[in-house]
Amino acid sequence: MRTKARFPEVAQKAGHYESFYLKLTDPRGGRGVWIRHTVHKRPGEPVTCALWFVLFDHDARGPRATKRQFGPDQLDAPEDSYIRVADATLGDGRATGSVSTDALEGSWDLTFSDEHEPFHHLPRDFLYKAPLPKTKFLSPYPNAVYDGTVTVAGEAIAVEGWRGMVGHNWGAEHAERWAWVQGAAFEDGTPDDYFDMAVGRIKVAGMTTPWVGNGMLRVDGAEHRLGGFERIRSTEVSEEPTECSFGLTGRGVRLTGRVSAPAKDFVAWIYADPVGPEHNTLNCSISDLELSVELDGRPGRKLRIARGATYEFGTRDPGHGIPLQPYPDG
Repeated sequence: MRTKARFPEVAQKAGHYESFYLKLTDPRGGRGVWIRHTVHKRPGEPVTCALWFVLFDHDARGPRATKRQFGPDQLDAPEDSYIRVADATLGDGRATGSVSTDALEGSWDLTFSDEHEPFHHLPRDFLYKAPLPKTKFLSPYPNAVYDGTVTVAGEAIAVEGWRGMVGHNWGAEHAERWAWVQGAAFEDGTPDDYFDMAVGRIKVAGMTTPWVGNGMLRVDGAEHRLGGFERIRSTEVSEEPTECSFGLTGRGVRLTGRVSAPAKDFVAWIYADPVGPEHNTLNCSISDLELSVELDGRPGRKLRIARGATYEFGTRDPGHGIPLQPYPDG
């Protein structure tokens, strides 16, 4: 087991949110699936849980999405799995479940494997137990290979060698503003290479920090950690609802990049903090990603993924122009 659920240990008086999520994309590009198991707890109140499901298809008018919320009796952290929400279970190498609403019926029966080590976005173990940052971010399977079946509105979609990841985050509060970018199997590269980056601005003592980024680039079989608190000055982010340009540095490496997708390919949700106001979160898991990488001062190398990367943008500003899914959170 590469991680564990945190919600069973949360005190009754505390607030908490937690998410286990799967992202997988067709290696031909343009089609992907995003599945999320979430836990939400306001201070002093019972826990709730939910299942979120999205099918992204560039050839369609837009994503097909739905969400269903459940009470505490439908939530569990089995000994042999990470989480169970209703009939959906996520374990080590297996994910099964379904979600059905008036809007959409989706189900999945998937296996996955990953030879890569988990990517801990926070560079020190003690930070996962510290009060700050209030959001903890981990990619237990940063470059997973999926097989199985996803069924949407009665149509079975064969999943054979789809690339993606399994993520896990938790905490007492979302970042004030964030962006997450992930992609694997670059064009003209090897399937084992991937990029995973989370950048955020957080509130500390009423002040909002500059962008803090943590990322991992694996290319040509070598891993390069990027960003960190010590590299805030060299972290650059220019974010918009449907695109983001960014720059991160690491030891002997400088990376710049851009991720983008048409507005029609994004899905927008409400994310509620355990305490405080809501965020709007935009996600497109069939985005275009372009990276430029300089290693040890050598000429830059271009890496690309067409309609297979994830761009997620979290903001308190509702003026992004992407229609919100009609589901509350929390």
